[in-house]
Amino acid sequence: MIQLIRKDFLLQRNVFIILLPILFIYLLIDTSTTWVGIIFSIALIMNAFSEDEKSAVRLLLNSLPYTRKEIVSAKYLCAFLFAVSTLLVIAISNRIIHGEGMQWAQLVFSISVVLIFVSIAFPVSYIFHSKYLGIAFIGLFVIYIIIANTFVHNLQEQVINAARTIMSFNVSDLYLLVLLPALLLYLLSWLTSIFIYKQKTS
Repeated sequence: MIQLIRKDFLLQRNVFIILLPILFIYLLIDTSTTWVGIIFSIALIMNAFSEDEKSAVRLLLNSLPYTRKEIVSAKYLCAFLFAVSTLLVIAISNRIIHGEGMQWAQLVFSISVVLIFVSIAFPVSYIFHSKYLGIAFIGLFVIYIIIANTFVHNLQEQVINAARTIMSFNVSDLYLLVLLPALLLYLLSWLTSIFIYKQKTS
């Protein structure tokens, strides 16, 4: 399984190099490091997942001496490692550019959001295909825009304020109220994805 994780990191190395200048631009214009971390982590994770959905790659994986449990588990471990690695790079880059790193509250919140996203995205992608997930999120975004512009005009402000309220908790509360539920959901999603993938034909 270590080789599967190594494979994902090697494949995403070029993608990360391409995204790195964009990341620096976002940090230079003083964009929120929390949201930049979340978006870049999700982009890397879903790109790695979509690579394995290609028919040739899927056939190769299923022909190698790995169980389906190991294949799924490697994806979940990689997703967690991608999130942590990306956020550490952002924290270091932010310290170099602005002289300040990410606070622990930002890191905990960012990792929790990424874990929750993956917990939903992976089982759905194993059932259908990650491209349908993208279509679904575009649809949800359109619905969000319609609601924000038609019914709840300060919806975006409410979402931002809710995120700020959560990040204003002390770190121990964040671990208990945000990260722990996210980790439990992640574990449940992991087990669910293993079950789904075992039921699929090659």
